[in-house]
Amino acid sequence: NFNIKISEPFNRLSIEFLNDFSNDLKKYNNVNSYPDLIYLMFWCRRKKIENLAKDFKSNKLRIGRGLIFHICPSNVPTNFAYSFFFGLLSGNSNIIKVPSIYSKEKEIILTILKSVLDKSKYINLKKSNSFIQYDSNTETTKNISSICDGRVIWGGDKTINEIRKIWIPERSIEITFADRYSLSIINLKK
Repeated sequence: NFNIKISEPFNRLSIEFLNDFSNDLKKYNNVNSYPDLIYLMFWCRRKKIENLAKDFKSNKLRIGRGLIFHICPSNVPTNFAYSFFFGLLSGNSNIIKVPSIYSKEKEIILTILKSVLDKSKYINLKKSNSFIQYDSNTETTKNISSICDGRVIWGGDKTINEIRKIWIPERSIEITFADRYSLSIINLKK
């Protein structure tokens, strides 16, 4: 029942969906025990998303690209949700590979997402977005990559280089988030 839907960025339905997700997450038992979820909850509020939409506003006609395949990292439990939300807000259908590693935050997010997607007003979003979980299975990655219009790869340089060996259609785009390094200098003398 998966249908690829393309829409305009920051469409009303996507904004309502994120706001409902935020409201349902707020009601989740013990959500205050998870700082990452509190931030996610505030980030998804209607006002925040509408402010993002204002920054994005343009006189140019914009629509989503199509089907986006998100390959998300395991080291940040909420990353897959943000990747999905940006794909959704850009007007795309999405297949999100969630991390295989267990985290309570991941389980809470998936529970709330399922609950919100089960609401009748979001039936089209439910049919055009999917969350999958698998270990490093090249065949599954190949199959999804072969039909995607875009691929978002989160991970280290090694992961990105391995996945880049897997073909995507010629008109597909790829966005990668590679290794990053930080440096700070602290002056302890007063």
